[in-house]
Amino acid sequence: MRIDRIRITDFRNIASLELALCPDANVIYGDNGQGKTNFIEAIWMCTGAKSFRGAKDAQLVRFGAPQAAIEAGFHAAGREQQAFLTIEKRRAAALNEVPLKSASELAGQFCAVVFSPAHLTLVKSGPQEKRRFIDTSICQIKPKYIHVLNQYTRVLDQRNRLLKDIAFETSLFDTLDIWDARLAAYAAVVIKTRASFLERLAPCAWEIYSGIAGGREQFGARYAPSLAVDTAASMGEIEQRALEDLRAHRGEDIRMRMTGAGPHRDDIDLTLDGQSARAFGSQGQQRSCVLALKLAECELIRETLGEYPVVLLDDVMSELDAARRDYLLNHLKGRQIIMTSCDGGEFKALSNGVSVRIEGGRAAASSSHGTDSVKEQEE
Repeated sequence: MRIDRIRITDFRNIASLELALCPDANVIYGDNGQGKTNFIEAIWMCTGAKSFRGAKDAQLVRFGAPQAAIEAGFHAAGREQQAFLTIEKRRAAALNEVPLKSASELAGQFCAVVFSPAHLTLVKSGPQEKRRFIDTSICQIKPKYIHVLNQYTRVLDQRNRLLKDIAFETSLFDTLDIWDARLAAYAAVVIKTRASFLERLAPCAWEIYSGIAGGREQFGARYAPSLAVDTAASMGEIEQRALEDLRAHRGEDIRMRMTGAGPHRDDIDLTLDGQSARAFGSQGQQRSCVLALKLAECELIRETLGEYPVVLLDDVMSELDAARRDYLLNHLKGRQIIMTSCDGGEFKALSNGVSVRIEGGRAAASSSHGTDSVKEQEE
């Protein structure tokens, strides 16, 4: 999988930018605040996901502009394709000139793995960031999972509203039966899907971590549900146990006026030699854990879809030591990489690729090292 060209209009500080990209390493460089990360973010939006920086859609539109637009030509599933995305208060998208019901339907069509400095704190982050990581990964290889997540969130919101109403109107208590059953059904799918994904991800991440660390310690990743369920059980058994657990904690949920357990509270246990990587791992070890997870994510996408995703590295190289940088670049050889850096000469040693300088949201200059496949256009 590769992205061949992209046109960005009125996205953050980018008024108009069009680039052709090479199939190897693309280095986007320039001073801070010039639009490098915005460029990476625009490419990421073509996966159908939300901003990896946590921004709302309306915040992505350049100040004073009515909407932002992103058009990407990419090669996937053995053919040339085109994604078109417009952003106002909400997103609208088309694939190969066919309008989609939702921008999220781009998921699984164009796939990318993004790695930014914020991801380096994943091990130290709370459960929410770990859930976001795994859900985003799953959505690219199982696009229908997005619908399940949305339905779970909708039913959870309904149940939470009911819990608040019951505090003032006890006659509504029996209505919980309906919402508990619905919530348990969607919860079972989310739990089973996440746990199964981690069962595939963990061995791959373990192998990659061993390569980074020289086999000095063993890395592990395990899904930790907040409901009293066995993730190895069948979907039906998980649903039944989830329902029983929800009913058992109704009193507490009513007092707290919120649902205290479920996929929205689950965690991922990351360990080194069986101990918590968050509590006992050094900063270097924690960064190696994240690196292993991200590279394993690439491998699972290839295993599922038959081709590697585009790799987006947003100023992450400056946060890694020389050994980890070398391991990352060696591991990604032969794949399309789009990376940002403040120094355009930092990656001149790459055998193939191009460097493009971004200034004020525009392509100011470009150079090639081993290929001349880049063109730029300014207005």
